Amino acid sequence: MKKENMREKGTVYENKAVLFLKKKGFQILERNFYTKAGEIDIVAKDGEYIVFVEVKYRKNGNAGDAMEAVTIRKQKRLYSAARVYLYTKWFRMDIPCRFDVIAFYGEKIVHVENAFTS
Repeated sequence: MKKENMREKGTVYENKAVLFLKKKGFQILERNFYTKAGEIDIVAKDGEYIVFVEVKYRKNGNAGDAMEAVTIRKQKRLYSAARVYLYTKWFRMDIPCRFDVIAFYGEKIVHVENAFTS
């Protein structure tokens, strides 16, 4: 699949993830926050928590599990990007944060809160 088609598909599922989170009462702070350290798909607020959300899509299991795509390397990049986000947006570094993953399997949504820790 061409890269631009993958980006378009990613945007579609990120939009679905945003709607899903809003229905759950999350406040969306930012989308597609880019740094040299990496990209954060969605930054949201859930109660007192700043939540950094990674969105993954798999049409089927042929390309592997969506959750397995959030490797240790990817987790480290997300953690580094989250630190940059907190710093540049003037959040205290001791604010409670968590890392969630929203995985789409076809049209089924799986939301794993606190999917990994820093």
